[in-house]
Amino acid sequence: MAIPEDRFYSEEHLWVKKERGSRVSVGLSDFACRRYGEIIDLELPEEGEEIEKGEVFGSVETPRGVEELIAPVSGEVLEVNEEVLEDPELVSEDAYGEGWLLRVKLDDPDELEELMSADEYEDYLEEEAEEAFEEEEEEFDFGEEEE
Repeated sequence: MAIPEDRFYSEEHLWVKKERGSRVSVGLSDFACRRYGEIIDLELPEEGEEIEKGEVFGSVETPRGVEELIAPVSGEVLEVNEEVLEDPELVSEDAYGEGWLLRVKLDDPDELEELMSADEYEDYLEEEAEEAFEEEEEEFDFGEEEE
């Protein structure tokens, strides 16, 4: 699974790529796309709206249900990728390229420092996978029956 080094990552599996000045692009990580499977629909904010770090800014609809998107940064939405609204599968097909979601003007560029680097995100994914595996093992560990 690709984790580009030129981006920052949130615990909610969104990436942020620094552009010019205080502008960034925001998208779903490849991991998130694999977890969601087929993306049926996206709900994203309008240009000019403000998004707030840690708050819901949109949603992803899959055959399994609707997942909320949590903003990795705060700022003004400068551009919404209309192509992914018309063809949501583009997000899964090219998560780090044409499948971007938003372009945002950051309120506070220092927020980027609170996100994970590619290496930190890779470690985070490994920890998350281990925890999920341990939880799964606990579900099936009934212990030995006494006679």
